Amino acid sequence: MRGRPLGEADRILTLFTTERGKLDAVAKGVRRAKSHLAGRLEFANECELQMHRGRSLDVIVHADIVASPWQSLVEPERFAVAQLIAELIDAFCEPDLAMPDVYALLAGALQAIAQSDAPRALVPRFSLRLLSALGIEPPVDACIRCGGPFGGERAWVDEEAGGFICERCRERWRDLVELDAEDLRNLAELATPRGRKGAALRARPRVAQAIEGVIVHHLGRRPRAANWEGTR
Repeated sequence: MRGRPLGEADRILTLFTTERGKLDAVAKGVRRAKSHLAGRLEFANECELQMHRGRSLDVIVHADIVASPWQSLVEPERFAVAQLIAELIDAFCEPDLAMPDVYALLAGALQAIAQSDAPRALVPRFSLRLLSALGIEPPVDACIRCGGPFGGERAWVDEEAGGFICERCRERWRDLVELDAEDLRNLAELATPRGRKGAALRARPRVAQAIEGVIVHHLGRRPRAANWEGTR
């Protein structure tokens, strides 16, 4: 997902794997032009890796590319959005914890971004599905405060609570983003797993704003990659 230089020719890479989830590993000599790893360990590449245990970090000794969306992700907006979802994975996922559902979600999102002419529009659904995989997705059909149903008419975004509230729990002195019936329908469709009837890929503007607010609640900040003007 990201990397930083180590010494003259090595690099420490943060990886997201099927068997161990997020981990750091060293790619020795990868910054040399003739390295057999150079070009394989690019950002967003899906690889089969051979590693051995080092004293403090695992060491990558071999890599075979399984999927390489890199050429398509070089386009600035796609790259910025790919950086954003990688930042979310990095921020939300604990090291050395296998999360196959999140791995599949990440791989699918990178492929979709690489093929999309409007990659930013894919972020709200990815964010909501990530929260679902982590078990922290807010209810999309009931108030996060009282648990009562919205009734299909209106709800409000309560970033302090990390979800959506009903009219009964709304504090009228607070200026909250309001979601109408169409917004609530879109929110439920975004939360629907891929392949099921009624699933939606793109969010309405207020729904996208609402989901971003929920992400900010859980992170305690706005994702840094979201500040790049090309992702807005």
